[in-house]
Amino acid sequence: MAATELVRRVWQGLLALFAVPATAAVLPEDKAEGLYHVYDGGGVKATGPALLVRKSLAERVSLSGQYYVDAVSNASIDVVTTASPFKETRKAWGLGADWLVRDSLLSVSVDKSDEPDYVAQTVSVDASNDTFGGMTTVSIGFSRARDDVGRKNVGFFDKATHWQYRAGVTQILSPRWLASLNFEAVNDEGFLGSPYRVARVFGAFIDERVPRTRSSRAVKLRSVADVGGEGSRLAIRGEYRRYWDNWDIKADTLEFGAARYFGTKWLADASLRWYKQGKALFYSDNAPGETLYVSRNRQLSTFKTLGIGGKLTYTFEGPWAVKLSGAYERKQFRFSDFTDLRTDKPYSYDANVLQLFVTANF
Repeated sequence: MAATELVRRVWQGLLALFAVPATAAVLPEDKAEGLYHVYDGGGVKATGPALLVRKSLAERVSLSGQYYVDAVSNASIDVVTTASPFKETRKAWGLGADWLVRDSLLSVSVDKSDEPDYVAQTVSVDASNDTFGGMTTVSIGFSRARDDVGRKNVGFFDKATHWQYRAGVTQILSPRWLASLNFEAVNDEGFLGSPYRVARVFGAFIDERVPRTRSSRAVKLRSVADVGGEGSRLAIRGEYRRYWDNWDIKADTLEFGAARYFGTKWLADASLRWYKQGKALFYSDNAPGETLYVSRNRQLSTFKTLGIGGKLTYTFEGPWAVKLSGAYERKQFRFSDFTDLRTDKPYSYDANVLQLFVTANF
């Protein structure tokens, strides 16, 4: 299976941090975006393009379409120690519609991702409403996903279903300061492991066994402020996210960032992200005995991640607002209780993420 969480489209318009917020709900801007991404780390390399086009109709409806490709070459620690390296291609597409009704924005989207041994389909519905003269925005949303799980040379053999519920509130505290609080609940049911992954019991390898249900919750607090004077304005942001689930995994994420214009054409952004996670109840690097559930999935182990990134954007003047951007992030992964079988030492690796993209507003 491709590592579908490796590279996500994360650009969300940092230029908006410097603008005075609108006093009513508005449709997203008409635009076209093209991206080429590269992820390289831990023996996994994923590259490919992505394209997004958005166009409004009659000032009340905005339609969007996106297409995404990942060419994955996998020789991760799991693969090189218990299986053979492989290559595969993941393709994903999505269609969305936004409908503006007075001070509310209603959104519907469908997405599908297709791999040789994994097919995922998602339907999402979201609604946001501006209140108190546009000072407060309240949002709610729901997604339902259905996955077909397979294995090479075997075919599709099981399914998984995911329900996600989300709610949030964003408050403008001053013309140059806003804060948001978001809550998310996810329920998963079905085949939630990997048909390729093995566990280790008394030094012997067996197929991993994980529960067929999982419930998780997350709360995120975020604040953005525009500081400085004319010619030296700086947008700073900070956020904290707490995650927990019934597999006994608990995780904390801290992120800080700053963005600044240099002249009227250049925008620079820097970010720092720290993540810490505890292990699942049934995780074991080398289990001392048979249990109902057992896994050696390093993503369920105890580990820390540190990411440092930067982004540079150049804006061209003309009838269309065209922006060229490049973003780079360096990630460090350090595992406390997952052993590299080749060295018998705690596993660690570094990863590089590169994104090159162009955006045109029309």
